[in-house]
Amino acid sequence: MADVASNYRNILIRINETAKKCGRKAQDIKLLGAAKAQNVEAIRAAIAAGVTLIGENYVQEAKDKRQRISQSVEWHMIGHLQRNKTKAAVEIFDVVESLDNLGLARELDKEAGKVGKTVRVFIEVNLGGEKSKSGIAKDEVAALLKEAAKLSHLRVEGLMTVPPFHENPEEVRPYFRELRELREKLNELHLPNTDLKELSMGMTHDYSVAIEEGATVVRIGTALFGPRSV
Repeated sequence: MADVASNYRNILIRINETAKKCGRKAQDIKLLGAAKAQNVEAIRAAIAAGVTLIGENYVQEAKDKRQRISQSVEWHMIGHLQRNKTKAAVEIFDVVESLDNLGLARELDKEAGKVGKTVRVFIEVNLGGEKSKSGIAKDEVAALLKEAAKLSHLRVEGLMTVPPFHENPEEVRPYFRELRELREKLNELHLPNTDLKELSMGMTHDYSVAIEEGATVVRIGTALFGPRSV
């Protein structure tokens, strides 16, 4: 198994160096352990090292793992969420980062209302227009946000994106900048149940560039856990 604790320390060093370079505070940047297909032992090692946010792509996988992990951490849904899985998602996750349509927003609100909970969500934006990826188109985000803001058991706390992959992280920079600028524009709407303080963007190969462009959550898988184990 990879030395998760050592990997975590190395990532923190890089986050600190990058934050300092661009005049940001390292404590304003959260490391999310992207744990898709990682085993429970690796996740426990990450939590023991100091990781406080765990991200999963699938509801059932997250449910199985959460039942076996007793440590108190924040669980984030970072994969596409189907409407028929919203009841389970509301029970399992603290944050759903992949809200991308009004129907899903209403389902989350309904299920959260049944259990007296407020679901924290990020809107996932597909900035590259890739059909293979989920996420809402940039020009449709404001309309979704205005409707989601009316839902009393939903709180929209940020934006998330998975930009097109490029070997050179500099080629991804425009997408990260675009998400930050979109957030600034949307915050000017001053909508209820909405505080877009979070920008979830950047993964193992490009998170330094994402931090330079304003990321508050970086979703790290391979650099933290090593290759997927199952």
